[in-house]
Order: sequence, then C-alpha cells, then structure tokens
Amino acid sequence: MKRGFLAGMVVAAVCAAQTKSLEQGPHRMELMLERKDGAAWKAVDPGTIFAGNDYVRFRVKTNFDGYLYVMNHGTGGSYTTLFPREDTGLANRIQAGKEYVVPATEGAFRVDGPAGHDIVYWVLTPVELSGGHKHAPLPPPPPPSTKAPANLIPRCDDTILRARGDCVDSSAGAKAADAGQLPKNIKAYARGGDQDLVFMKKQGRSVVSSPTPLTGPVVYEFRLAHK
Repeated sequence: MKRGFLAGMVVAAVCAAQTKSLEQGPHRMELMLERKDGAAWKAVDPGTIFAGNDYVRFRVKTNFDGYLYVMNHGTGGSYTTLFPREDTGLANRIQAGKEYVVPATEGAFRVDGPAGHDIVYWVLTPVELSGGHKHAPLPPPPPPSTKAPANLIPRCDDTILRARGDCVDSSAGAKAADAGQLPKNIKAYARGGDQDLVFMKKQGRSVVSSPTPLTGPVVYEFRLAHK
C-alpha cells in the first residue's frame, strides 16, 4: 500500500519573520506551502496540484505562543505523525511572530501515493499536550486504514489562471476539520468551537483566524492535492 505524500527528506530550516500580517484578530495562524524548484524553494498556491515525487514543505507562523503537532492521512489510507518526531524535529514550541518551517530539520516531504487529497491535520495549542515530558508527542496514530480519504480526484479550476501554468484545485488548502473524520489520536483535542474558525487566502498564504482567543487546542486540516 502506498503511504501518502510523506516519503522522503531533503532540506528545511527555521527562521525569523516579520509580524505585521499577524496583527489582526485575537488569534491568527498563517500557513505557506512551498515546492522545491531545482536548488531553491518557491511559494505556491495552497491549491496547487502536485505531481508524484514533488518535494514540499510548510511555513507557519502565529500571533500567539503555543505548540504545534501535525499528522497526515495519506491517499493510500495510511496515518503518519509528521511533526514532532526524530527526523522532522522535536522542538515544537512556537513563539508569536516567528516563522517556522515544517519539517524543522534538513528534510522535506515527497509527494507520493494514489491521486487525490492527502489530509494534513494541524493541531495548535496554547499549552503542551499531556505527556509529562518535554516535546510530548501526539498519541500513536491509528493503524493504516483500508479506506482512503473521501475526496475526488483533483481537477484544475479553469477560473484560476496562473502565469507559470500551475494547475490549481480550489477545493484544496486549509479547511475546517470534519469532526466525524478526525483520527482517533487527535479527536480528543478538537474544540467544540473549531467551527468558528475563519479561513481565507491572502498573498499566497492560507490564513486561519479565531474570533476569540484560543484557550485550548484547535484542529484544522490542509488538503494537499496531487496527481
């Protein structure tokens, strides 16, 4: 069974960034998707439809301090904890106004698996999840599922024109998590107010904002489309 888009590691880093765009709203999260282009990394539209063996990574920043956890449900049915872990970085503490790259080590995620949408779950919490030790991880992911995520084959949105000719699927990108489809190991962390999150796209970034300050974990998903 193919595992999904996580299949290899290449390059990543952690760097500081400007905070001007985070000044709006009580709590706000920004997510940028990048694709490796030769020796360089370039930002792409969140709805970009990737080809097999493309390499991708994420940039994330918030306007609040907290902890970040990421898990993937691949199109082949597998569940994989992406971050934190040994080969993608264990330091999952995030600080307001700083930009972080996921994976946070010298690595990247390779697109793989049957065509469709990988569901990448993002868990952000103002306090560290239970575990009683530094860098407490998510509980172990559930076993592989024989059922892939319920989604359609990605299709180009003809109303979105791209100078580079990239194919964009408007159904991909950051979305509210479907509570009924959440993996068991993160379902307990979903807040009842997750449906109040506001999702938008601004200057190539997915922006997720909460109308009220977060007092506990929040879960949302990023649909990564690929052929």
